[in-house]
Amino acid sequence: MFLETERLALRDFTASDVDALADLHADPAVMRYLEGGRPLDRAAVRGDLLPRYLGATGWWAGVDKATGVLIGAFEFRETEPGVRELGYRLHSRHWGVGYATEVSRALVDNGFRALGVRRVFGTTMAVNAGSRRVLEKAGLRFVRTFFQDWPDPIPGSEQGEVEYALDREDWATTR
Repeated sequence: MFLETERLALRDFTASDVDALADLHADPAVMRYLEGGRPLDRAAVRGDLLPRYLGATGWWAGVDKATGVLIGAFEFRETEPGVRELGYRLHSRHWGVGYATEVSRALVDNGFRALGVRRVFGTTMAVNAGSRRVLEKAGLRFVRTFFQDWPDPIPGSEQGEVEYALDREDWATTR
């Protein structure tokens, strides 16, 4: 177990997670702002996504402690020394109950308290109001709007991407 919150446990992904990940990435609501805005089929999850999660440091399976059900994928990946990127993908049937905020806060706090992190950031599409709210509730603050040239733009990409961040010093003053 990498980290536990009141309701969830974060653990490494395993090959047996393929079906739960395929279910997660087949959900059109989840994929609206990811991977070109299109759901992924099981073959893509098994052949591309799961191997990336298995071989990566910084991606964890979020499992409901009461049921053992994998509800999503959480990212707290080091992008450069002392800097971590915060991200998450939760199945839409688990939206609206605070899981993303609960785990995001725990990752941020653990990063600053135990991992020597000096900065945490997260990005999302400007139109993704739900993810923006989670980043704010986790204590990150709006930094900038930026634009990327996507080969296959999805609706809303013309409004850009947003970055939120929190530095160790700012985190310490709010705790």
